[in-house]
Amino acid sequence: MKGRYIVFALLVLFVGTIAVSCRTKEDTIAKILVRDANNQPVYNARVIVYGQSTTNQASSVVLYDTAYTNSAGEAIFNFNEVYQLGQAGVAVLNIDAEKGGLVGQGIIKVEQETTTEEVVFIN
Repeated sequence: MKGRYIVFALLVLFVGTIAVSCRTKEDTIAKILVRDANNQPVYNARVIVYGQSTTNQASSVVLYDTAYTNSAGEAIFNFNEVYQLGQAGVAVLNIDAEKGGLVGQGIIKVEQETTTEEVVFIN
C-alpha cells in the first residue's frame, strides 16, 4: 500500500515538472516595410534577406530568403525553423529591396520570439 503512494507521488511530481518546464515557442518574424520616396507603401517589391559572413574568410551564405510585398508594402519572413528555444538572438541580416529599377538596402536584427520590423526606402 505504501509503495502505491510513493509511485503516485513520483508520478505527480514528474507530471508537474514536465508541465511547468515545457513551454511553446512563440513566432519569430521579420517584417520588412518597403516605402517609396514619398513614404508610400510599395506593392509587389522583391525583398531578399541574407546573412553575410563576419569572419575574414568568406563562406557560403547560410540564410537566404526572398518574399514579395503585399498591398501594405510588407514582406514577411518566418524564422521559426531557424530559432531554437534557449538560443541567444537569431540573426543579423542584410536586406535588398527592388521594384522596377528602384532599389533600397538595409539591415535587420531578428529578435527571438517576436516580430521585428525594419523600413527600407527604395529610390
